[in-house]
Amino acid sequence: MSTHRLPLIAACAALLSLPASAQLVPDLGGVTHGTGLLPPLPRIDVPVVGDLLEREPQAAELATPTLSRVGQSGISARLGRRDLERLREARLEKLIDDYPAELDRDRDDYPVRRGELLLVDPDAAGVATARAAGFSQVEETRLDALGVRLVTLAIPAQDEDVRDAIKRLRKAAPDLVIDYNHVFEPAGGGLAPMTGAAAATGQPRAASGTIAIIDGGVASHPSLSAANLRQRAFASQVVPTGHGTAVASLVVGNEGAFRGASRGTRLLVADIYGGSPAAGSASAIANAIAWAVAEKADVINISLVGPRNALVERAIAGARRRGVEVVAAVGNDGPAAPDPYPASYAGVVAITGVDEHGRALREAGRTDNLAFAAPGADLAAARPGGGYIEVRGTSFAAPLASARLLARGNVISLGREAVKGKGRVGRGIVCMPCRIDPDQVGAK
Repeated sequence: MSTHRLPLIAACAALLSLPASAQLVPDLGGVTHGTGLLPPLPRIDVPVVGDLLEREPQAAELATPTLSRVGQSGISARLGRRDLERLREARLEKLIDDYPAELDRDRDDYPVRRGELLLVDPDAAGVATARAAGFSQVEETRLDALGVRLVTLAIPAQDEDVRDAIKRLRKAAPDLVIDYNHVFEPAGGGLAPMTGAAAATGQPRAASGTIAIIDGGVASHPSLSAANLRQRAFASQVVPTGHGTAVASLVVGNEGAFRGASRGTRLLVADIYGGSPAAGSASAIANAIAWAVAEKADVINISLVGPRNALVERAIAGARRRGVEVVAAVGNDGPAAPDPYPASYAGVVAITGVDEHGRALREAGRTDNLAFAAPGADLAAARPGGGYIEVRGTSFAAPLASARLLARGNVISLGREAVKGKGRVGRGIVCMPCRIDPDQVGAK
């Protein structure tokens, strides 16, 4: 663990030792959202984080890898770029510490699957070299829809951690494409695993096109009852989540005043989490992309963020070669955060968010690859089980942009309908009329 982060973790540990009722308000049946104040925290003499949590108690939600929220309370809009970056670091550190059996860290302190390395399109000689170095092959996966071959290795017992293992293997086989099995986060609020039913598979019928979302599972909701929707698990089983439900509803939801941006679309849902924040791995994402391409998706929406990863990059390139558009959110950790991936890959349509006045979200991540903005605040999305919730984050802008990209057919055509905004909005704002005002549907 990086020694400079120990005080940061101590601050978060002190915060999380509070009763659950003191951490999140109000309780919306597993989905938490609101602007209520938390009880005062004990003073923690840690620069930035301790003082920040005392000054802005709701900042705790940005330092906690919880699965009990959807969206964000808006606290991120009040924080500076350095505050957001330190909270991102604390959140990732806490995630790794919470799942010691499943997770390790790479040299930049991003979470990775413990004891695993990935070989991307290796030749036989490279695999033999890895075996001779003591690595064992756990699995070989051929992602035929992408033209990618993946070999998953278990590191030898002699290596103290995955960082030592990858360094040694790269030295032994410099021509191999080797990477960690990184874990990615939702680019919005928590996943909010639900105890309710997953959305049922809709009856296949003629559709105006197909959008795939790579996310958490989608819950049953009245706005999705007639949707042409199919879910598949890429981590254990499909587990309904608030994040996945919100994203899906923004595309195909249809109930009264709530109308998704692409209601006649066939929606594929790839659940890469199975309800666990320790899932969401690069290998799960690559398998989900391959499934979406094989199922003839026109657009793949990825409202997730993480580091650069060779397998995910190769998978996206494979999808693009087959004519599939890939849309990704830029995240909500502020402009000081590292480049967000997959949004920063060439060929990916990177999306930021704007508020109801067309102003770029202050907390949005930054990438030179930014293409467009879409509504990412002051909008409603489906709340698992019924009703609606106000959401905030680039996660929720991305599916709106995906809907318009499907309708327009290509990025050049989409650019023709973009309108001016304020701040960093790429080529402009798309789908502004798609925003459903929270008051219009009684969102909490």
